[in-house]
Amino acid sequence: MSWRPHLPDGDTPAYLRLVDALAADVAAGALAPGQRLPTHRRLAEDLALGVGTITRAYAEAEARGLITARVGAGSFVADALALPGATTDTAGGPVDLARNLPPMAPAEAALARSLPRLARRADLAACLAYAPNAGLDGARRAGAAWIARTANWDGASAERVICTSGAHQAIASAILTVCRPGDALIVERATFYGVRLLAGRVGLRLIAADMDGEGLTPDGLARAAQDSGARAAYVLPLQNPTGRLMGAARRREIAETARRLDLSLVEDDLFAGHVTDLGLAPIAAHAPERTFYASGLSKAVAPGLRTGYLVPPASAFDRSLESLRALAFGAPTFGNAIATDWIERGEAFQVQAEVTAELAARLELARRIFGPAMEPMTRPASSHVWLPMSELDAERVAGQALRQGVEVTSPRPPFLPGIPVDGLRVCLGGPADRNALARALEVVRAAVQDAPQTAAAFV
Repeated sequence: MSWRPHLPDGDTPAYLRLVDALAADVAAGALAPGQRLPTHRRLAEDLALGVGTITRAYAEAEARGLITARVGAGSFVADALALPGATTDTAGGPVDLARNLPPMAPAEAALARSLPRLARRADLAACLAYAPNAGLDGARRAGAAWIARTANWDGASAERVICTSGAHQAIASAILTVCRPGDALIVERATFYGVRLLAGRVGLRLIAADMDGEGLTPDGLARAAQDSGARAAYVLPLQNPTGRLMGAARRREIAETARRLDLSLVEDDLFAGHVTDLGLAPIAAHAPERTFYASGLSKAVAPGLRTGYLVPPASAFDRSLESLRALAFGAPTFGNAIATDWIERGEAFQVQAEVTAELAARLELARRIFGPAMEPMTRPASSHVWLPMSELDAERVAGQALRQGVEVTSPRPPFLPGIPVDGLRVCLGGPADRNALARALEVVRAAVQDAPQTAAAFV
């Protein structure tokens, strides 16, 4: 009852500054789990604010999972947000804001409905055998349907689709098709760490290309190709880790630049399902003769299905199959059987819609908590956000958050050697619900706001 927070000056509404002060005091241990908070009227008098402002602040704090209110008893610091080191997921480990996961509840419900149905299918036993090189016919048709609907591209006919065990295997197959050991491969300055790992294992030289607010720039692509002699580029139309989204004009410009320079493109469009409603067609729609298009269900439905699709240029189809065989001998079966059933019945698109709606709500929650510390996003849904900051600050924030029981993406791995880290990725899909996410985001927010601790020099 004795809590009296310090409200910093600023243009932010007073009720939000009060919520921020509450979150900071909880994260710092100044407020303990279960501690009773002052009444609305008492706190209003102490801070010289209106009772309505306090009421609004407490309501926002409750929405974020910071406090709980009990009729007739008052408001209390939420028990789930404990002292340092106690913020954990249901398995007892750190809360996962590090991995790019979709919220899993929609897929879990679909799985419960579909498994009895799948068990009765007469063709299920076919999944025990090797699949044809490019995948079962039904799975390839499902892949074409998935791409047409989620990526707004009907150019991926079933005859052009190769089924893979996740989009990462599709990307790896494409890169092995267009590159040989010692070759240069263009990537954005910050890129998917899985491609960095692959390049290191097969001896590729990664060439950093410039980015802006829409990701890879046409000039950056051209400059990297001309300076390095690279003949291929790995491109993310929805950039990972920064979350920047290429608009329609930029996608056409990248395709035109690749055509002018005779570059092959490996397009990783795994996040297309989050922006389907924006009507953006992939780069492959503008340059199908040179683009290896990779998609899958990992980010829009569920990663454990390990269902991906590769659509190579017609001239590279057979070579892409050879690359896949070198990696995995053939296309997947069981996980793909579930995905195919869901796509055929429309269930996959329902799960995708539910995931996107949940990510939209989580993105709005992140906007409210991080405010100007988060790079602005124009799209309605995202599975990750970007907090611009220096490498030193990123390492400090990540370390402090982990000590409080929240794991964010390690800052250095997405960046090529020699490229300075300029931000921190925070993923939104891992926590089971928004309350758990809000508590974890508050921990990161408090770490971001803490001033760097600089030790005094002494002898």
